[in-house]
Amino acid sequence: ERANSDAPVASTAQKIQYILAINLKEGRNLVIRDRSGTSDPYVKFRIDEKTMYKSKVVHKNLNPTWNESFSFPVRDLEHIVFVKVYDKDHRSNDFMGSSAIFLSKLELDKTTEMVLRLEDPNSLELDMGVIIIDACLSARDGPTKRNKWMLKRRGSFGKVKPLSRFLYIKRSQVWGGVYTVILVEGQDMADVGQGDVYVRFRLGEQKFRSKNLCIKANPQWREAFDFNQFEGTEAMQVEVWSKRGRKCEECWGMMDVDLSRLPVNQQQLYTQALDPGKGRLVFLVTLSPCTGVSVSDLSSPSSEEHGKWKRMLEQYSLKNSLKNFKDIGLVQIKVIKATDIASADLNGKSDPFCVLELGNSRLQTHAIHKTLNPEWNKVFTFPVKDVHDALELTVYSDAGDKPPEFLGKVAIPLLRIQNGQPVTRFLMKENLGGLSKGTISLDMVLLYNPVRAGIRSFGPKETKFTEEMPKFSKKVLAQNIYRVRKISSAILYTLQYIKSCFQWESTQRSIIAFLIFVLTVWQLELFMLPLFLLVLIIWNYFQVTPGSASYSADLENMSVAEEEDEEEKESEKRGLMEKIHMVQEIVLTVQNILDEVASVAERIKNTFNWSVPFLSYLACLVLFVATTALYWIPLRYIILIWGVNKFTKKLLRPYAIDNNEILDFLKRAPSDIQKVRGQFSIQREQINKKKKKN
Repeated sequence: ERANSDAPVASTAQKIQYILAINLKEGRNLVIRDRSGTSDPYVKFRIDEKTMYKSKVVHKNLNPTWNESFSFPVRDLEHIVFVKVYDKDHRSNDFMGSSAIFLSKLELDKTTEMVLRLEDPNSLELDMGVIIIDACLSARDGPTKRNKWMLKRRGSFGKVKPLSRFLYIKRSQVWGGVYTVILVEGQDMADVGQGDVYVRFRLGEQKFRSKNLCIKANPQWREAFDFNQFEGTEAMQVEVWSKRGRKCEECWGMMDVDLSRLPVNQQQLYTQALDPGKGRLVFLVTLSPCTGVSVSDLSSPSSEEHGKWKRMLEQYSLKNSLKNFKDIGLVQIKVIKATDIASADLNGKSDPFCVLELGNSRLQTHAIHKTLNPEWNKVFTFPVKDVHDALELTVYSDAGDKPPEFLGKVAIPLLRIQNGQPVTRFLMKENLGGLSKGTISLDMVLLYNPVRAGIRSFGPKETKFTEEMPKFSKKVLAQNIYRVRKISSAILYTLQYIKSCFQWESTQRSIIAFLIFVLTVWQLELFMLPLFLLVLIIWNYFQVTPGSASYSADLENMSVAEEEDEEEKESEKRGLMEKIHMVQEIVLTVQNILDEVASVAERIKNTFNWSVPFLSYLACLVLFVATTALYWIPLRYIILIWGVNKFTKKLLRPYAIDNNEILDFLKRAPSDIQKVRGQFSIQREQINKKKKKN
């Protein structure tokens, strides 16, 4: 009878997802590990060398009572859950025995009390006590690929394995719509002390992880992101996880959201219940049609294509600026060929193909076998969500069932595209910090509506799903310290100059400064502040050529490439890595803070020195409007309008996403590091052209 009940479960093991719910109740007659004759036991539950749950420590007790409930997903019934008990100590944790839970022996949807006898092959103790738990294994229908995603640990989420990523692209390249998801909040969630809670979303191979929020009853995320609608991807998986410490994570609930019946252009509100006692999750989903994506062969344009292009020009003209604010524009890329690329095979050849990425949108060419000079002759069209994005083209060599090998990469800001002019770019290394081998020939056209693009510049910048977690690097840390020191030196020099005026070190200079100060204070009006910034931008317009970059020689000489990841040492060095891991996290946080501070200051500077003419023109327009408004409208009315908007924003738009328009605008401006990376290949091209002429 037992064998018959197991048969259908085993036959569907690859089609069903499982959740193991455990109630850790108590321990009895545990072994002594402290000199005081007691122990401080805690329990770890592990699968595949990964800790799925860690209990609290019960001090000075050989018969501890935990009464802790948790759950986590498992791949299939072949897995074994190892239960290990340790004695908490300041220096080291002493082992107190272990046992195992065989999932294949559990009955589905039935709670079973288990008395797990602890054992240790290296111990002479015959009786090490028992751990008593309640276990319940339940099945959930869903795609089999979801299992891998659910068990990913900290640091791996958001990284897409190259092989699975490209297989997905080959199956379906063109998407027909876009799902806009707004993660709003959690309601009545378990307030269980310290820790973080976050949410994972997945649609096919597209993934998104929310920011971490402190565990509380009603966490507010207010995050928005987009998923492309591919054929055959109708179920969106949503998971809520809590995290305590670096290794302990607990799943609070999983759900599948059917998007097949979602109405077009209508916002749908979802309030999904989590596991018992864990609360609810609130999010919104909107399906918008997308018709600007295409892949075609390079050929002479037909009359039909000419007519389509004229309609596109009309669609993005200024007179149609107020029709569809989300439709910013489109970019067409003709990937013609690559020349003299690196070889990936032992025979000195490669099987190259090119992947094009714009934000979270991704298309690719076909692979051409056994060549170092591939000619693809493909035309790709992307819808533009933000004109400040950069188009990334990466050349790989196809390796069959193995992950493709990287050959070179090019990043081109959309606003630097010169319509209809063929360009040849040097391939760069993966971090864009130096030259790789070979070149790629392109022909690009960008169409966009400047009014819609300007409005979009003040909205939240789209987060890229496939960005890797930042790693600690001594070079990056030293570089960020140098950037902050450079900015702070300029500020200190200005303060010293002002102090010298107060100290009358130069009589002429102090008299002039005193007269300027008196006249300014006497005549100052609030509208003069944006007017002064407007004059400063216009002054820089005549001082430098719009779009040209004034680069620091120190930044050019400093390598912007991150250190390549060194291979991990053998097990004898892992203990040392564990000891310094906490220190590395602190240093990594400092490194990222320094980068943020330096980037904000550099972006402000680059907005005023016309590094990106579109942003500078936009800043001029905004400052002119601000100047006019402050000149004609009394300040008290402006403050009143601002206050009323702040107080009524929550009432009128309960699901609105909070953002700072000024910071969102500044994020579009490049930092000095981004400017150096963007101009490195262009400067090398100019140098090579000069050498050829000479």
